[in-house]
Amino acid sequence: MSYLTQKTIKKDVNFSGIALHSGLNVNVNIKPANPNFGIVFKRVDLKNNNLVYPNFANVSNTSLNTTVKNEFGAKVSTIEHLMGALFGLGIDNALIEIDNEEVPILDGSAREFIDKIILAGIEVSDNPIKIIKINKDVKFSDGERFISIKPSTLSLNIDFEIKYQNEIIGNQRNKVKVYEDDLTDIYNSRTYCLYEDIELIKKNGLAKGGSLENAVVVKDKEILNPEGLRNRKEFVNHKILDCIGDLFTSGYRIVANVECSQGGHFLTNQLLRKVFQNKENFSILEIKEKNLPHTLINKNLLKSIA
Repeated sequence: MSYLTQKTIKKDVNFSGIALHSGLNVNVNIKPANPNFGIVFKRVDLKNNNLVYPNFANVSNTSLNTTVKNEFGAKVSTIEHLMGALFGLGIDNALIEIDNEEVPILDGSAREFIDKIILAGIEVSDNPIKIIKINKDVKFSDGERFISIKPSTLSLNIDFEIKYQNEIIGNQRNKVKVYEDDLTDIYNSRTYCLYEDIELIKKNGLAKGGSLENAVVVKDKEILNPEGLRNRKEFVNHKILDCIGDLFTSGYRIVANVECSQGGHFLTNQLLRKVFQNKENFSILEIKEKNLPHTLINKNLLKSIA
């Protein structure tokens, strides 16, 4: 059995919970799909024109989450943690039925998505995977913030840094090899915010479902969550989780070196748009086992599903 072939889930995976921004209760059912189906959202609360494709070109909002929208106006928002989980587990094909506009936030990380998908099992097909290989350096900047992508031989490496005036968060940086490293800390890291920003966020009609159950809140020199942090670099690690999920809106796994400073959903989406503007920037390769060694596979996750 080759892990360089396309994968889906063995049986339905169900999630229910509060949506971070709308505050509504949402139900999600992830269903197995055939090879070359891709990842597709289906708004089951809508009768018509209810398929939404999580592609970078369909991203309609990047303020505090990633939202995708189809040509008829049907949206699915806050997709990044679920997309990151699917990317990390190597799930190429799945139909995601959802009965409202926003994916539930659960505990603010990707942990429950990962655990339930592993529990359901992963079905491996005979169809080879495809990957995006970056051929040229591409960079997008917004003032001091920037994100860049460069060619890599066999891996996806993400080097991410954040800079905050708040001394609890401060300046954090982490580097991960997505296909090789143990990503447990990345997938367990929760979304976060500063206490002083909450009022403004709620005035803008967002974070109606936010609580200490699904976000880390920092007030001055204190973390308000009684359990504290899950890992030493939880803040930057959550940004890496978001980045992985947003990169999956490219449609395939990527082989590249990504570096980002003070970025987020907007910068990652703009980078992908810039990459795909020019066909010289990338190649889409069909991978067969003889073409590529095991470094494209996250060995630690595979141990869990073997």
